[in-house]
This record gives sequence, structure tokens and C-alpha cells, in this order.
Amino acid sequence: MAEPLLEIQNATKVYGGTGFLHRGKTTVALQDFNLTIDARPATITTIAGESGSGKTTLANLVLGFVKISSGQVRYKGVDVNTMDRAQLFEYRREVQAVFQDPYAVYNPFYRVKHIFDMVLGNFKLARSKGAGRDMIEEALNVVGMRGEEVLEKYPHQLSGGQRQRMMVARAYMLKPRLIVADEPVSMVDASLRAMILDIMLRLRDQHNISFLYITHDLSTAYQIGDKIHLLYQGSVAEQGSTVKVIENPKHPYVQLLINSIPVPDPSVKWGGEEISTQDDEQMRSNIASGCRFYGRCLHRMDRCLEKAPPLYTVGDSGHEASCYLYAPEAVKRR
Repeated sequence: MAEPLLEIQNATKVYGGTGFLHRGKTTVALQDFNLTIDARPATITTIAGESGSGKTTLANLVLGFVKISSGQVRYKGVDVNTMDRAQLFEYRREVQAVFQDPYAVYNPFYRVKHIFDMVLGNFKLARSKGAGRDMIEEALNVVGMRGEEVLEKYPHQLSGGQRQRMMVARAYMLKPRLIVADEPVSMVDASLRAMILDIMLRLRDQHNISFLYITHDLSTAYQIGDKIHLLYQGSVAEQGSTVKVIENPKHPYVQLLINSIPVPDPSVKWGGEEISTQDDEQMRSNIASGCRFYGRCLHRMDRCLEKAPPLYTVGDSGHEASCYLYAPEAVKRR
């Protein structure tokens, strides 16, 4: 069996607990997260969830922006935290990022060609200016743009969609194996959203580039995602094939999430049952605090507070849900 491209094992990130003002106060941003992305074929793996669920924390761990509390992130079998200088240089080239805000990543004092010049210089991709310009033009063509139209402009002279496509082109120029795309279409309009999603699909299918797609939008996840991991309060609620999870959700939280999407029919009432809740953040203060969804769950049991449920198989194609409703003894009683 071929070695996986990216392996994440029991990744946990805990914030707080140090400093005079925050001593003893902790927040479990991500807990015991596992993920494997194969080298071939390229895939789009979606990490979905509401704000504060741990999506961006996971992206930052993969990109090396924050230090992991426990667990491992391995690229081609090597722990990212133990890579030497040469391995880290290769990792930086092969694992690229596209961020949510397509304006914040540009320096407003430079023309937009500066982002490509930096890549060419830092990674020594071209032997001459002409060769470098050809590489830039090829990358722009992949995202439906031409250098003569955009390279000499300043960031404020481009639309949000143009800026975002240029960031995809910059990442593509390095011929990466994996792109971490953190909410890449949340700040562009619907037509440009479709264009960027189509670019992601083409990069996957034609250039064998995998994506770790971070989003809160289940509709775009359904459109392009191969696999999905749905997070709630830093823990995986449900995971598996994107189509199977969204069309047949098993975890109570994921069911509520899917059912909360408005139906375009005025005769259908939008809303659900009232649920008494407790402070969600109380459940994130300790790794051993039990099921994060306990306070909002219609099926909660005493055992849910004793220990967080593991992932149980609820279907084929790796469909799993973290809920005691699917424990073997509970299934037998039905």
C-alpha cells in the first residue's frame, strides 16, 4: 500500500492554562482528531462546522502556524514537528494555503505581481526572468486570467474574486501536492464562488492536487467534497463520504444542522424543537468533560457526561458518528 500523503493522528490543541490572568483556564480547541489523505488519487477532504468548532485550528496545525499540544501531523511519513531544514523547505513548497480574506494577504504598497516574484525568488523556480514570466502566465491561465490584465495593478484595483483566483494561481505555481483552503469562497459572490470551486475540481482531477477544504457551508461541501469531517466544539461529530453524511446524517447535531437549512417553500415551517441548553464553553474546558453536544442533545444520557463517545460505524464508506446511540449494546436493544 502506498504511503499516505498526510496523516493526522490524535491531534489535540489546548489553549490557555498559563499566564497570570489565564492560569487554570483552558479551552480545548481540537481534540483527538484523525485524518488520512492518500497520495493518489487526489481528493477534496472537507472540514466543516460552525464558527468556533476547531476548523481553522486544524488548518493552522497542518500549516505549522501553531504548535500541537499532543498527537502528530505527518507528511509523507515524517512528523512535521521533527523535520530538518531541507524537509521543511519541501513541505512548505508542497503544502500551500489559500485563505478566506483575499485582500488581507496582499501588501497594498506593491503591485500584485509581487506575490509571484516572491515565490519565484524564495523557491528558485526559474533560471531567468523570461522563464519566470512564463510560469506566472501558465499559473494565471489555469485560473482563467491573463498577466497583461492584472500583474501591473495594485490589490485595490482588483475585485475580490480576481484576488482570490490569483492566490490560487500563486499556490499552483509551486506545483503543490496539497492546498489548505480556509473558507476560500466565503467572501465572493455566487458566480465567482462557482468559478473558484470549479478551479479546485480541475486542479484535483487534472493536476493531482488534493485539498483540505475548510468551510461552514454544507452546500459547497456537498458540491465538491469527496469526504467530510463535521466538527462540533473541537471534536468530530460525524465523518465519511460527503454525499452519505449529508443525505443520511446520524449524529443528533448533524441532523439538526442539516434540518436547519431553510427549504425554499413558504408552506414549510422553518424551525425545530426548543432545547434547554447549558454553556457550551463549559464542555470545552477539559479534555475529559464528556460529549460536547450534551447540553443541546434530545437523546442525552448520563453516560454522555462520563466520557466522550468514540466513533461508531453507522454505514459503509467509512461513515462514522460519535454518539452512544450507535454503541453495539444500544443498537441491539432497538
